[in-house]
Amino acid sequence: MEIETFVDTSGFYALLVERDPMHARTRAILHRAETSRSGFVTTDYCLDETATLLKARGLGRLVAPLFESVFASKACRIEWMDPDRFEQTRQFFGKHQDHPWSFTDCFSFCLMRELSLTDSLTTDEHFRQAGFKPLLVGAP
Repeated sequence: MEIETFVDTSGFYALLVERDPMHARTRAILHRAETSRSGFVTTDYCLDETATLLKARGLGRLVAPLFESVFASKACRIEWMDPDRFEQTRQFFGKHQDHPWSFTDCFSFCLMRELSLTDSLTTDEHFRQAGFKPLLVGAP
Protein backbone atom coordinates (compact mmCIF):
# COMPACT_ATOMS: atom_id res chain seq x y z
CA MET A 1 0.00 0.00 0.00
CA GLU A 2 1.35 3.40 -0.99
CA ILE A 3 1.86 5.92 1.81
CA GLU A 4 0.44 9.33 1.03
CA THR A 5 1.20 12.72 2.57
CA PHE A 6 -1.18 15.65 2.41
CA VAL A 7 0.28 18.86 0.91
CA ASP A 8 -1.03 22.09 2.38
CA THR A 9 -0.61 25.63 1.06
CA SER A 10 2.45 26.31 3.21
CA GLY A 11 4.07 23.11 1.93
CA PHE A 12 3.66 24.24 -1.67
CA TYR A 13 4.90 27.71 -0.74
CA ALA A 14 7.99 26.33 1.02
CA LEU A 15 8.76 24.18 -2.01
CA LEU A 16 8.36 26.99 -4.55
CA VAL A 17 9.97 29.88 -2.67
CA GLU A 18 13.70 29.33 -2.17
CA ARG A 19 13.97 31.98 0.54
CA ASP A 20 11.30 30.26 2.66
CA PRO A 21 12.90 28.92 5.89
CA MET A 22 11.47 25.44 5.23
CA HIS A 23 12.51 25.23 1.55
CA ALA A 24 15.46 22.88 2.07
CA ARG A 25 13.55 20.64 4.47
CA THR A 26 10.60 20.47 2.06
CA ARG A 27 12.87 19.48 -0.83
CA ALA A 28 14.49 16.79 1.37
CA ILE A 29 11.07 15.36 2.29
CA LEU A 30 10.04 15.28 -1.38
CA HIS A 31 13.30 13.59 -2.33
CA ARG A 32 12.82 10.89 0.33
CA ALA A 33 9.24 10.38 -0.86
CA GLU A 34 10.44 10.03 -4.44
CA THR A 35 12.97 7.36 -3.54
CA SER A 36 10.41 5.44 -1.49
CA ARG A 37 7.71 5.90 -4.15
CA SER A 38 5.38 7.63 -1.71
CA GLY A 39 2.60 9.82 -3.00
CA PHE A 40 1.04 13.14 -2.19
CA VAL A 41 -2.52 14.42 -2.01
CA THR A 42 -3.78 17.99 -2.08
CA THR A 43 -7.08 19.73 -2.74
CA ASP A 44 -8.36 22.24 -5.22
CA TYR A 45 -8.82 24.57 -2.23
CA CYS A 46 -5.12 24.35 -1.30
CA LEU A 47 -4.11 25.03 -4.89
CA ASP A 48 -6.47 28.03 -4.96
CA GLU A 49 -5.04 29.30 -1.68
CA THR A 50 -1.44 28.78 -2.84
CA ALA A 51 -2.00 30.61 -6.13
CA THR A 52 -3.65 33.50 -4.27
CA LEU A 53 -0.83 33.66 -1.70
CA LEU A 54 1.86 33.65 -4.38
CA LYS A 55 0.13 36.45 -6.28
CA ALA A 56 -0.44 38.49 -3.10
CA ARG A 57 3.26 38.23 -2.21
CA GLY A 58 4.39 39.37 -5.65
CA LEU A 59 5.31 35.88 -6.81
CA GLY A 60 2.64 35.45 -9.46
CA ARG A 61 5.26 34.16 -11.89
CA LEU A 62 5.28 30.92 -9.84
CA VAL A 63 1.55 30.23 -10.26
CA ALA A 64 1.69 28.70 -13.76
CA PRO A 65 4.64 26.42 -12.87
CA LEU A 66 2.75 25.32 -9.72
CA PHE A 67 -0.31 24.29 -11.71
CA GLU A 68 1.73 22.72 -14.50
CA SER A 69 3.81 20.61 -12.13
CA VAL A 70 0.87 19.43 -10.01
CA PHE A 71 -1.34 18.58 -12.99
CA ALA A 72 1.53 16.72 -14.70
CA SER A 73 2.65 14.90 -11.55
CA LYS A 74 2.24 11.17 -11.19
CA ALA A 75 3.12 11.46 -7.49
CA CYS A 76 0.60 14.13 -6.46
CA ARG A 77 -3.13 13.82 -6.93
CA ILE A 78 -5.82 16.41 -6.41
CA GLU A 79 -8.98 15.72 -4.44
CA TRP A 80 -11.83 18.03 -5.42
CA MET A 81 -14.54 19.67 -3.36
CA ASP A 82 -18.01 18.37 -4.23
CA PRO A 83 -21.44 18.97 -2.65
CA ASP A 84 -21.10 16.12 -0.12
CA ARG A 85 -17.62 17.20 0.95
CA PHE A 86 -18.77 20.81 1.16
CA GLU A 87 -21.60 19.86 3.50
CA GLN A 88 -19.29 17.73 5.64
CA THR A 89 -16.76 20.57 5.79
CA ARG A 90 -19.46 23.14 6.56
CA GLN A 91 -20.66 21.06 9.51
CA PHE A 92 -17.11 20.46 10.77
CA PHE A 93 -16.30 24.18 10.44
CA GLY A 94 -19.45 25.10 12.37
CA LYS A 95 -18.74 22.55 15.10
CA HIS A 96 -15.22 23.94 15.65
CA GLN A 97 -15.90 27.66 15.96
CA ASP A 98 -13.70 27.67 19.07
CA HIS A 99 -10.65 27.09 16.83
CA PRO A 100 -9.09 29.64 14.46
CA TRP A 101 -9.22 27.13 11.58
CA SER A 102 -10.11 28.38 8.11
CA PHE A 103 -12.70 26.68 5.94
CA THR A 104 -9.84 25.42 3.77
CA ASP A 105 -8.15 23.96 6.85
CA CYS A 106 -11.39 22.21 7.78
CA PHE A 107 -11.72 20.75 4.27
CA SER A 108 -8.14 19.49 4.56
CA PHE A 109 -8.87 17.88 7.94
CA CYS A 110 -12.08 16.23 6.73
CA LEU A 111 -10.31 14.90 3.64
CA MET A 112 -7.36 13.61 5.64
CA ARG A 113 -9.75 11.71 7.88
CA GLU A 114 -11.66 10.40 4.86
CA LEU A 115 -8.43 9.09 3.31
CA SER A 116 -6.86 7.98 6.64
CA LEU A 117 -3.87 10.31 6.20
CA THR A 118 -1.76 11.35 9.18
CA ASP A 119 1.14 13.41 7.79
CA SER A 120 0.90 16.82 6.20
CA LEU A 121 3.57 18.83 4.42
CA THR A 122 2.75 22.07 6.22
CA THR A 123 4.07 24.72 8.59
CA ASP A 124 0.55 25.20 9.95
CA GLU A 125 0.24 24.31 13.65
CA HIS A 126 -3.52 23.92 13.10
CA PHE A 127 -2.84 20.46 11.68
CA ARG A 128 -1.32 19.36 15.00
CA GLN A 129 -4.29 20.86 16.85
CA ALA A 130 -6.60 18.76 14.66
CA GLY A 131 -4.67 15.57 15.44
CA PHE A 132 -2.35 15.31 12.45
CA LYS A 133 1.45 15.38 12.06
CA PRO A 134 2.66 18.63 10.42
CA LEU A 135 6.05 17.72 8.94
CA LEU A 136 7.34 21.30 8.83
CA VAL A 137 6.41 22.37 12.39
CA GLY A 138 9.15 22.15 14.98
CA ALA A 139 11.47 20.76 12.35
CA PRO A 140 15.21 20.98 13.03
